[in-house]
Amino acid sequence: MKKNETPGVILIGDHVQALSIARSLGQLKVPVILLSDTNLSVVRFSKYVSKFVKMPCIDDEAKFVPFLLNLAKMNDLKDYLLIPTNDRIVKIISMNKSILEQEFKAATPEWKITKFALDKILTSRLAEDIGIPSPKTVFVDSVSDHENLDLVYPVLVKGIEGFDFYKKAGVKAFKVKSEEELKATLNKLLNLSRPPKMMIQELIPGNTDSVYSFCSFFKNGELIGFWTGHKIREHPMGLGTATCAESIYEPEIIELGTKFLKAINYYGISEIEFKKDPRDNKFKLIEINARSWLWISLAKRAGVDFAAMLYNDVNGKKLISNSSFEENIKWVHLYTDSWISFKEILKGTLSIKDYLKSLEGEREYAVFSLDDPLPFIIETLIMPYLLITR
Repeated sequence: MKKNETPGVILIGDHVQALSIARSLGQLKVPVILLSDTNLSVVRFSKYVSKFVKMPCIDDEAKFVPFLLNLAKMNDLKDYLLIPTNDRIVKIISMNKSILEQEFKAATPEWKITKFALDKILTSRLAEDIGIPSPKTVFVDSVSDHENLDLVYPVLVKGIEGFDFYKKAGVKAFKVKSEEELKATLNKLLNLSRPPKMMIQELIPGNTDSVYSFCSFFKNGELIGFWTGHKIREHPMGLGTATCAESIYEPEIIELGTKFLKAINYYGISEIEFKKDPRDNKFKLIEINARSWLWISLAKRAGVDFAAMLYNDVNGKKLISNSSFEENIKWVHLYTDSWISFKEILKGTLSIKDYLKSLEGEREYAVFSLDDPLPFIIETLIMPYLLITR
């Protein structure tokens, strides 16, 4: 980095949260370099991305870390901030933090901390130890592990490391309705050439709108910035990522989430997902993202700019904490939400009236922006390809 130049950031990944972060920091005149393993990333077309670099596959850590170090040396990127946008990149940065910090600023905590988010065995055990409710969970090494457990169906088969499971299984989780179906699912997964680490988890009753997120900037055991919201729709419904969400204040999950982050001495941005169990009216901890999440732009629209908080703190600038945020603002990923809503209407699980009502009020769009229109135009042009490949 040249003298007197504004310190920049390197965004690693290509989903819509990367677009939100690019826009947030770009509006602050921060140089933003995007790394993605696909040329079709809509994020690269944002006017706030100053440079796009095609990166190697992140599965090959032995090549990826040297690639980053060489990128810094060849492009004078000393002290640029690395911002990961998926769990695999979080793990790579976390496990190689001391090496990467020779060239970059790596705000991602070291592995002894992030492992409690990425390894669901550790997440579950710590939640139990500190008194945070969570779904009943069984960890699987063989098909017989589920026998004599008195499981109440349906249950979920999920990955202990979500990113690895998704890559190998093609879905975030399998919803299993019977013992026979469970055995068949486990057999299928365990017979893969490199089977993912798995667990069987109680499926908490309730619809998508009972899934809440506690999102924060945390430092030195203190909650600096916070925001909460809940899903309205997701893709696929019941087991997917948000397509429509809402800003809403929920103090109970702030207390529970803060308790977990204090226990691991977390630093930085995170999202902790809870689901409200109608059987006992308690919030149950589902998972933790030790990074930004898909609908981070909704928090900014509600008045909490987590990307700016992280950037300012890493660069020694004053942090301003928040005590509140705007509620009842909607976030919509226009194309995916329209598609999932259309399918739900056809199935009879969503009425047109309820769909239109869910979009009422102030809205923040995942991609569409009058200030930065090209990403949405590109998304529109490549949508047929995305529907086929996803």
